[in-house]
Amino acid sequence: MTVIVRFAPSPTGFLHIGGARTALFNWLFARHHGGKFLLRIEDTDRVRSTPEAVSAIIDGLNWLGLASDGDIVHQFDRAPRHAEIARQLLVAERAYYCYCTPAELEAMRERARAEKRSVRYDGTWRDRDLSEAPPGVPPVIRLKAPLHGATTIHDLVQREVTVANSELDDLIILRADGTPTYNLSVVVDDHDMGITHVIRGDDHLNNAFRQKQISDALGWAVPEFAHVPLIHGPDGAKLSKRHGALAVDAYRELGYLPEALRNYLLRLGWSHGDDEIISTEQAIEWFDLDAVGRAPARFDFAKLDSVNGHYIRAAQDDCLVALVAPRLQEAIGRPLSDTEIGRLQEAMPELKLRPKTLVELTANARFLAMPRPIRPDDKAAKLLTPDARRLLAELLERLHGAEWQPERLEDEVRSFADQKGIKLGSAAQPLRAALTGSLASPGIFVVMKALGRDESLGRIADAAGSTA
Repeated sequence: MTVIVRFAPSPTGFLHIGGARTALFNWLFARHHGGKFLLRIEDTDRVRSTPEAVSAIIDGLNWLGLASDGDIVHQFDRAPRHAEIARQLLVAERAYYCYCTPAELEAMRERARAEKRSVRYDGTWRDRDLSEAPPGVPPVIRLKAPLHGATTIHDLVQREVTVANSELDDLIILRADGTPTYNLSVVVDDHDMGITHVIRGDDHLNNAFRQKQISDALGWAVPEFAHVPLIHGPDGAKLSKRHGALAVDAYRELGYLPEALRNYLLRLGWSHGDDEIISTEQAIEWFDLDAVGRAPARFDFAKLDSVNGHYIRAAQDDCLVALVAPRLQEAIGRPLSDTEIGRLQEAMPELKLRPKTLVELTANARFLAMPRPIRPDDKAAKLLTPDARRLLAELLERLHGAEWQPERLEDEVRSFADQKGIKLGSAAQPLRAALTGSLASPGIFVVMKALGRDESLGRIADAAGSTA
């Protein structure tokens, strides 16, 4: 059997972080078993579904590296097929017409509440003669669900879960206007797409019982179910925007790398010993559903930042330059020159060592594209006292003849500090302020190499001569 799984979001909003994890688990399961990962857009809610949300979902999945292995299925386009199956069930007497009016259904619900019973359809039209159908009332089609016994789901995460059939009423499968309902559409699409495993959030567990009853009525094989616990915030509460329930494209804007986000999401509810940093290749090799936990995972931005920082440090410099350059251009409001791109490339091995996100990395690289004379921040300006500027003026004369390599530049500044009877930091910090406008930067001698001789000497001269 070839494993075929699907990710089936509703495009009533953008791809959120919980949906991204569901897609990842499906994708990894398919890759681990040599199967296929398919995408189905469940866009039957025509009022709330938007083309922008569909595009954002597809774009988000592609950015995460989770593209579909086949054509994307749009559920709305298959509505005639869903209606056809509802009518087949009708002919097979596994479904029936129901002519209850909205007022009758509401009265039914009121009686159930008054008698403290479950609010459910009571089967009024289940065995009623259609000759009694009221004129002018368009019927719905309801599934003729089993009345006795129980329905059991053998779930690969939740284990065996059973519900009494007395708790499940005859659900509507085709509305009065001829449109199919969610549970019917899902069953038909899963069958026609050859889905072998349904991996989704455990908020869909109740739907599984309904969907199994529909599959049984059709005589179709039921996919294996795996209902994964939802993601909660660090405080154990339902995940909200303050916890990180953001659209995937927001994480891209916040400066997270797709490989880092994949790694982090993988560890939300799945584990492999104590391993925290797991490459995609390792994840494909190791992932299976038996290691998915049954307790909700907790989202932690600090841990995500740590994982992202690891991937930034491990990334190729060229790749980071390509990611940071557009952000830097946006920050400064103009294109970067070839010289500035070269500076970014030169400084990247040091620049990437500390930032947790591309946003931080871009902010730390901004000094590379500052126009002269650079404007120091408050802390740097406070450091550039008249004494510090006189020190820079003396150091400037010495640096004119220096070999422009980090090691040689450090030797020159150390020698200068020794001659002045001061610590290296007493010379390096004013130098940092002059060159970057900040007291925090990569190693100052790497900064000087990245800026180049002329730019470095120019910035030092600007700082040294800014006051007398």
